Amino acid sequence: MLKLNLAGRQPELRKVLCLGAHCDDIEIGCGGTILQLAERKPELEFLWVVFSGDARRAAEAKRCAQLFLKGAAKKKIVVKRFRDSFFPYQGAVIKQFFVGLQKQFSPDLVLTHYRHDLHQDHRLISELTWNAFRNHLILEYEIPKFDGDMGAPNCFVALDEAACRKKIRHVLEAFPSQKSKQWFTEDTLRAILRLRGIECNSPGKYAEAFYGRKILL
Repeated sequence: MLKLNLAGRQPELRKVLCLGAHCDDIEIGCGGTILQLAERKPELEFLWVVFSGDARRAAEAKRCAQLFLKGAAKKKIVVKRFRDSFFPYQGAVIKQFFVGLQKQFSPDLVLTHYRHDLHQDHRLISELTWNAFRNHLILEYEIPKFDGDMGAPNCFVALDEAACRKKIRHVLEAFPSQKSKQWFTEDTLRAILRLRGIECNSPGKYAEAFYGRKILL
């Protein structure tokens, strides 16, 4: 478990695991945080795993991940082909993938979906994250969507205007397949960042929000 030491030196952050059910989830949920980590700590190692994507979407996801991880010294991007919207019915094979993931990568920080996300694919990835990584710092990110499941997160990463613009630009430019969708717009992405920025009094006005279910101080 990566600990926050209230009285002494902070532990070293070396490896980050980013998990997303679909090809744009990681970028939308925690892209700004990843941009800042990659830029401020270029020695970090990232493993970026997307669980669902056809050939076109996979190409978009890999291209976008490269943009977000541009400053990272070491990175690996994996896009699987599990069936979109059917994750609960493929639970055994996805669980087996997590078993292998656990053996090959020991992260200091895991970024994954929110436990109570109303999208069944997101929810299963969150559940299996906690099954596989039981002694790790896990932060659960949020995804705005039709279901209306926005909650009250308890952990925030402040973003400034430049980071906000870069995140939004990368997402909108890298995923042309999503442009026909009503929600896939700059104002949607900026709105949630601004709202969370208000909630944490971000000096840069914007923030990404997470659920820190277990954090050892």
